[in-house]
Amino acid sequence: MTRILHHSFLVLLSLAIALSSAWAVLALWYRLPLAPGLRLGLAVGFALLGLAVICGLFRPRRLRALATYCLALAAVLTWWISLTPPASRDWAPDVARQVTGEIKGSQLTLTNLRNFTWRSPTDFDPHWEQRHYDLDTLDTVDLFMSYWAGKTIAHMIVSFGFANGEQIAWSVEVRRQKDGAFSPLADMFKSNTLAIIAADERDLVGTRTNARGEDVQLYRLNTGPKQARALLLQYVAASNQLAETPRWYNSLSTNCTTVVFQLIRTILGEVPLDWRVMANGYLPEYAYDMGVLATALPLSELTQKGRITARAQAHGIAADYSRMIRQGVPIPQPD
Repeated sequence: MTRILHHSFLVLLSLAIALSSAWAVLALWYRLPLAPGLRLGLAVGFALLGLAVICGLFRPRRLRALATYCLALAAVLTWWISLTPPASRDWAPDVARQVTGEIKGSQLTLTNLRNFTWRSPTDFDPHWEQRHYDLDTLDTVDLFMSYWAGKTIAHMIVSFGFANGEQIAWSVEVRRQKDGAFSPLADMFKSNTLAIIAADERDLVGTRTNARGEDVQLYRLNTGPKQARALLLQYVAASNQLAETPRWYNSLSTNCTTVVFQLIRTILGEVPLDWRVMANGYLPEYAYDMGVLATALPLSELTQKGRITARAQAHGIAADYSRMIRQGVPIPQPD
């Protein structure tokens, strides 16, 4: 029995070394500020060290091998913890500025709200604005899901509507450097920082329906003015904090869905965590189960009525874009 437990422990220890080695190899490859050849050499060297230590666990001098690995891993962790997100870089134009907000009474002023005109993903006119909103007229909250990589992965946008027809669309995004690319794997290793974008819907949603041609689905949310206001103020507070203290983007733990989920939890308390938060393409199903959508209709019908890309492309990015894309999209009935 003791022998079985001993071997089981060594197997578990081997697995821990294998996983930590894999993490360290990727961290060294993606983040070391060295030439590609040197980065590759150090990453391969750490992988070989991990392999050698795993083999050494089943030999008499295993403690020496394990101590050597722990020292090497501690060195990588110390370097990793020292990495801090940059406040300034040569950012890509669409994430060059971080929105901030100021509240005086019921008046919200947003500075660096984005209102680009997009003709294609690479052809656009940049424009940043300051806009004013009356929080007492905040009326609705809507969810956009933009599917760009199959049914499992989508980009999430939350939009707040006011009585006068104005909308503020919010998006949590990767703050890429100019000519930088989005990589889900690289962005797990402190490659890019986080950006919160507030924008006109013709910009933030229009670029996805018309310039990129993604499958964009619109869902009206069952949220009262009080909850809507609390969530909007959370977006403003998070944006102000981000402008002051940059954060790393992480495609698993700090992305467009998880950040919003955390914001919602600060208002509603304990909202059950679900695997569909991570595989966010299924988030409408989760929201439907939670009673946030128009549950009087089947989810499949809501999804079909909420698909807005085809009619947005037929209509174009006109002044009435926000009104047009909501035509025929079911509105939840209040409880």
